[in-house]
Formats: sequence, structure tokens, C-alpha cells
Amino acid sequence: MIANAGFYRMHLVISLTLASLFCLSVPIHAQKLSPKKEYAATLLALADALLARQAPDSAGANAGGIWCAHCQVWHTRAAEAVYPFTMAALITGNKRYTKAAQQAAAWLFRQQQPNGSWKETPEEWTGTTTDQLLMLLLSYEKLQPQLSHTKQQQWLSAMDSAAAYLYRVMSPEFASINYVATTTATLAKAGVLLHKPVYTQKAMQLARRTIAKMDEDGFLNGEGGRSHGSKMGVDLGYDMEMSLWGLGLYARLTADTLVDACVKKGLKNHLYFIYPDGSLDGSWGIRSNKWTGYGSATSDGCQVLFSLYADEDPRYATAGLRNLQFLRKNITASGLIGYGPQHAAIFNTPPCIYPTFAKAKNLAMAFALETKETRTAAPLPADSSGWMKIFPTLDLVEVRTQEFMATITAYRYKDPAGAKGKYMFRPDGGAISHLWAAGHGFMSASSPTIYTRPEPMSFPEAPGVLPLTPRIEYTDSTGYFTNLFEFDGRLSATEKDNRQYVVTVSGELKDKNQLGGGVGYRLDYLFADSMLQKEITLTYHDTRPVVHIIEPLIHDTGMTFQQKDDRTIFIRAGEKQWVLKLLSGHARWIAGREAARYWTPYPALKAWPLELEITPGPQAINTSVTYSLQVLNTQADKIND
Repeated sequence: MIANAGFYRMHLVISLTLASLFCLSVPIHAQKLSPKKEYAATLLALADALLARQAPDSAGANAGGIWCAHCQVWHTRAAEAVYPFTMAALITGNKRYTKAAQQAAAWLFRQQQPNGSWKETPEEWTGTTTDQLLMLLLSYEKLQPQLSHTKQQQWLSAMDSAAAYLYRVMSPEFASINYVATTTATLAKAGVLLHKPVYTQKAMQLARRTIAKMDEDGFLNGEGGRSHGSKMGVDLGYDMEMSLWGLGLYARLTADTLVDACVKKGLKNHLYFIYPDGSLDGSWGIRSNKWTGYGSATSDGCQVLFSLYADEDPRYATAGLRNLQFLRKNITASGLIGYGPQHAAIFNTPPCIYPTFAKAKNLAMAFALETKETRTAAPLPADSSGWMKIFPTLDLVEVRTQEFMATITAYRYKDPAGAKGKYMFRPDGGAISHLWAAGHGFMSASSPTIYTRPEPMSFPEAPGVLPLTPRIEYTDSTGYFTNLFEFDGRLSATEKDNRQYVVTVSGELKDKNQLGGGVGYRLDYLFADSMLQKEITLTYHDTRPVVHIIEPLIHDTGMTFQQKDDRTIFIRAGEKQWVLKLLSGHARWIAGREAARYWTPYPALKAWPLELEITPGPQAINTSVTYSLQVLNTQADKIND
């Protein structure tokens, strides 16, 4: 038993609530953080939620399995809870967690295939064997003294069989890069624990192949579709929540300084994607269809990564706890982690258990790897205003002003499968995929341009939903065209005087097959301290459709949208107020059209659509509109009650 269990449980309730850790009235450098206590508090809460769903001894063949009521499935990956249970037992001294860990392992052993793998039920995929094996290896170290000789042999046999399977099959040709990266840690650990250097050697080979897929900015390719056998494409969520920590843990186990240096370099850039509220900006990546706001629904979490490198840079502990603060807001009344900030408002049933056991295993590793009880907070890049960062390898720009933070994406990855693939419905074409407002939170967010269910169990049914991503669009007899399908847009960014930033993206409105319909566009963003302005210029090449500019604003409970006239809409959320104003152009605001369709499972959010309709003049070649979102700071500016 490491410390008083009641303290950790109380810590989640009082929590400090983590909000006090980042209180703006106290300078960040003067704040003290308690990462192990915070990780333990949430870990215990999630472990209890999983324990409540574990089948008892009386369940026969299902004993020890963890039931997912949402999917009506015994997910084999849920047995990864063996390590959260193990660490919960270590933290609290409570033997019910020890029993739960041993039962989960015993159930998992019964599911093992003759070749040593585990299927990711209800799917046939076996690459997740690396996740299950790593949790068994880490748990065995802690549980071995309590296991009989017979059980020890059962564990060792199952683990060796799984490691041998990974040794045979794992490669970038077999799996997406996050599995390869995780396997570097899994086989390195297996090599040590099972006394088989051949596993360690294979881990090194995989690690070197993995870092070879890093671009100059430190982002890891390999999450998308195959082109001549190779995968490309970057996803921020899977980078931060799977791949980088896998490589980092491998490097620590093997003292591989080359791999370690690559992870450190990449992590410095990834840190920019932790927003001020702790949300992890996976809005733009090729697997952003699973973005939840706190991370990705089926990846592990970023706390383990930040714990691995917390001794390198004090900002990493701050980032891990800031994201934990945001994650806690997504724990539903059922005790399970939901799909996003408004899960309870969108769904009337408990979520799938995937996010819960994935984040629990991450927190268990984060707790184990964190070396200090107390750390000093350090400001994140997102905590300071007045900067713009361009990521050249991604055609991506982040802007942080006093009142806003935004991600603008023109990421050029194109999947070889085109519209038949699952990676080409992410936001693009110069869209703002994530807009945060100071003192409020999500103002805009992205969701798939066309919602599909490539993995039916992972993607809830959502018939008829419309994208939350701000966009330009039109529909005519030849199809649906939007800037979100422009994957060849031209992006530039410049800084003006007085802390103002200009981002420009131009391209063509295209259909899902990346075919233009005859209308070009140019998006000019102007960011100032308390204002975001957009100028959109349309060029009519070969067709003259009615074009709509859609601005879905995230609709939180109690938020109001008051339309003063055709050009002005006031927005209120508690004490925060903004005005959305059409400054020039022949258009008018239309509010709330098809509002019931503006919601998305990932991230679980709903929005209120605001729309400008542009009808071209009979001889016009170009037309443009300019509008702004302005913070109302003074009483004279604010809406009269």
C-alpha cells in the first residue's frame, strides 16, 4: 500500500479541483502540482467503474471479463484493465483490486488464440495483442509474489506466446504506426521479463523503422491508408496518446538515446496542441473522426507521455494535469468516460467502455512513471497570448491571441483510397478546426464532413448529422462541394504590427472525390486580441451557384443567440458576450436552420448554425463577404438586458 486510499478518493471529489492548480490569480510559477495524487484519484474512480462491470466468479466462462452494455460485447481489450486494477491495489492495499486483476488476466488467457494473439472483439484485428501483452507484463512484475507457481507458469506461457506472435508479425507493413511504436515498448519489456534478448532486438528494429517515419517537425507518419505497402499520414491524437510514449518507454528500457532524442524533439512541438483549457487538439489529424476533445476515443492518453519526460521540462507535468482536468469533465454519471464535453446532453445511454479502460491504463502508467510527489507548475505555450506558430510539414497554423486560440488546417495528406477510405472526411481547406475562447472554452470544433461508421462498434449511429466544422459549401445538380474537401489548398501566414496575425488559404470548392465544381475561394483570417475577422472571396469560373458560409458555434447549456438584424447576432454565455457582425458584402445572417442536425458523437458536442447565403450577381466574376466575431468587453458594448 503506497498511501492512504481515502485521501486519493477524497482528492478526486475536492480535487483541488485541479482548477485551483491553474488559478489565474496565482502566478503559474508559484503553483505546486501533485501529479501522483491527481493521477491516482482519477485512476481509482475509473478502476471502480470497470470493477463494477466485471463478471463475478459465478459467471462461468465469462468470469473476469468486463461487460460493455453499450456494445453488448465482452471487449478483449477491456482486459487491459488488469494493470489499472494492479496499480489500484498497490495504491490502496485493497485486495479486491488484486483479485480483479487476476480475474481479468485469467479471462484474457482463455481468449488467447492458438497463434498467441488476441482478437479485438468483436473485430478480427489482432494488432491490439501488443496493448494487452504490455499490460500483462507490467502487472506480472507487481503480482508475481502473490501468484502460485502454477499461475506464474500460466502467465509466463501466455505472455511468451503473445510476444512470439508480435515478434513474427509486427511491422509497418502489418499495422498502423501506433501499433508498431507500442510494440517497441512491449517487446523490450518482454525481452527483459522473459529473458529473451531476441525480443529486445526486434524492438530495436521496429523502433528505428518507426522514427524513420517522423517528419522534420517531429510528427509521426503512418496512420493512414497504404500506398505501395507503406502508410503515411499524421494523427495528433494517436501520436500523443500512443506512439510517442511507446517509443519513449522503449528508449528508457533499452537506453536507446537515438530514439529518445527523436521523441524529445517531437514532444516539444506536440506540446503546442494542449489548449489553455487542457483539451488536446486532435481536430485536424487523419483519425480526427475519433477526436473527443480530451484525446481520441480508443487511444490511451497523454499523461503517460508527459510523465515519462516530466524531468526534462517542467511544462510536461503541467500539460498532463491540465489535460486530466479536462478529461474529468467528461466522466459521466455512470462513472464511464463519455465521447466529449456534451455527452450527457446528446446520449441517453452509457458510453462504450473503451475510453474508460484506455485512459485508466494510461493513468496507471503515468502514476508508475512519475518520479516526484510534487512539481512546480510551468506555463504552457497556450498560456501566453500574442503568437502564431506555423507547422510547415502539416500546412497547419496555430494562433493565440488574448481572447482566442485557433487551429487552421490545410493539411495535404490524401489517402490512396480516396472517398472510399476513412481518412478523407477530416476538416481541411483552411477551416478553423478548433476555436477556443478565453473564459468560455470551445467556440468552434470540427467533425467529419460526412459522418461514416468505418468501425461500427467504435462509431455510434448518428443518421443525418451535419458537420460542426465552419465551412463554405454549395449543392447543385452535380453534387455537394465544399472547401472541406480541398486537400491542395495554398496556405500562408504573416504577422502584422500590434499583435495581429493574418492567415490566408485559397483553393477550389470540391466534392468528396476532390473534383472542383467551378468555384474558387480565398479565406483571409485576421486575428487580433479580442477579434477574429474572416473575409471570404469567391471566384466563379464555370458555374454560378448560391453559396452558403456556415458558422456552427458550439451550443453550451444556457448559451443564447440573439439576432438583432440581418447583419448582427449577439452571443451570450454566462458573463461572456460576443457579437458576430457582417461587415461587408451582399448577404444576411440566417440563424438556426436545421439546428437539430448540428451535433456529432465525436467530440460529443452540439452547435447552433449561423449561415450567410451568397447569390452571385448576373455578371459577377468575384464576390466577397467580411464578418467578425468580437468580444464585448465594456458595459457600453454589452447586450442590454
